[in-house]
Amino acid sequence: MSNTAYKLIKIMRREVLRIATKPMYLFCMIIAPLLCYVFFATLMSNGLPTDLPAGVVDLDNTSTTRNIIRNLDAFQQTKIVAHYTSVAEARKAVQRGDIYAFYYIPEGTTEETLASRQPKVSFYANYSYLIAGSLIYRDMRTMSELAGGAVGRATLYAKGATEDQAMAFLQPIVIDTHAINNPWLNYSIYLCNTLFPGVLMLLIFMTTAYTLGTEIKENTGKELMALADNSIVTALVGKILPQTLVFFIMATFHNIYLYGFMHFPCHGGILSMILAGLLLVLASQAVGIFFYGLFGSMRLALSAASLWGVLSFSISGFTFPVMAMHPTLQALSNLFPLRHYFLLYVNQALNGYPIIYAWHSVVALMLFLLLPFFVLKKLRLIMETYEYLP
Repeated sequence: MSNTAYKLIKIMRREVLRIATKPMYLFCMIIAPLLCYVFFATLMSNGLPTDLPAGVVDLDNTSTTRNIIRNLDAFQQTKIVAHYTSVAEARKAVQRGDIYAFYYIPEGTTEETLASRQPKVSFYANYSYLIAGSLIYRDMRTMSELAGGAVGRATLYAKGATEDQAMAFLQPIVIDTHAINNPWLNYSIYLCNTLFPGVLMLLIFMTTAYTLGTEIKENTGKELMALADNSIVTALVGKILPQTLVFFIMATFHNIYLYGFMHFPCHGGILSMILAGLLLVLASQAVGIFFYGLFGSMRLALSAASLWGVLSFSISGFTFPVMAMHPTLQALSNLFPLRHYFLLYVNQALNGYPIIYAWHSVVALMLFLLLPFFVLKKLRLIMETYEYLP
């Protein structure tokens, strides 16, 4: 066994002992990722929220309006839980959080409909809860259009029009929609495949900065450098490698869980996503090392790591397309490892393209591994000379 390998084993054994004796490592490396996996997987287990509570203000109260309400209640995302006598009463229910939205049918709606006088119905949604408000608003709008079409069709039938003539008048252009890669429109497929690695990346950022900072806090930096024979590269590799193994296991676990047990689409094969998870783990650790070497303070490094990790969720492109962002933000998105992992997920898991079409994302994640080399000199200075002052 070479001298360098012997030093690495000694440092790794030391790091494993530190991990095993400090609950913080156990929580950040195993418990927290597992809790997040379980939380998000069960939160969206049905793909989209169902039976969201909504109310109705039906001042017309005819068989036609009651039929509209029954049909609205039949939508998967909407559940009519209360009837109110006035808009003011329904508005207060929304403000209390009893319902997310309400559907308002004014008096005389049926009479005006039969007389072809274009009655107006209203629906109010609480967009403080973006997903719930959007889903119920969509159901209410769809129900209004269907109700209007049904009345128009009945009127055309009464005037002697055939079914083909009536449908050609009501819907002159028929839209044939085919959702590719996610035909179930399961929001959980988009959410979990980015939130799982995103949370793991954030924890890696912070754990890496924390584990380097504790060497100074506990005044053990000189001991670490002595074990590495004053080689900062040997010290970093030996110290980070055990965490790399644990985080890679967690990344592999969430890929197997999503694609093997939950059967999410993975057209490019699970092996490619496992390799993408390994690249994300290594890139995230490199960013954590860079932050600590850049600031030289555990407090500042943890703050920067948490900020960079949280921003990743907004700028990676899974909630809002990067191509629609300002050109400055489009360029900035390349500085976040999660962005490149997301592109690998879209290309490999959703579209099933060969890896050659995503080579730029692979190269980008590998380029993050160069970041620690920019701060090696300062990291060595920190470990050899810095002392923690409480």
